[in-house]
Amino acid sequence: MSNQHGDPGHGDSPAAWTAVIVMLLGIAAGAVFFFLHMPAGVLVCAGVVVVGLLLGLILSKAGFGIRGPKFSPKTHDSGA
Repeated sequence: MSNQHGDPGHGDSPAAWTAVIVMLLGIAAGAVFFFLHMPAGVLVCAGVVVVGLLLGLILSKAGFGIRGPKFSPKTHDSGA
């Protein structure tokens, strides 16, 4: 669906990708530590998730977000 303001980009920026990858790694490692009954590891991984969120915000403010000056959107080819 398109909207009247154009495509918001769906978070396809270096800031968003970095934040998501760091948070996914933190969640995955946290799940392993939870399974191994290591609460200290779970807490550290929860901190990694928060760091991922902050990293995404910092990169976005630094211009690597969807509307930042350092972001160059990729065009999507229809293949025809």
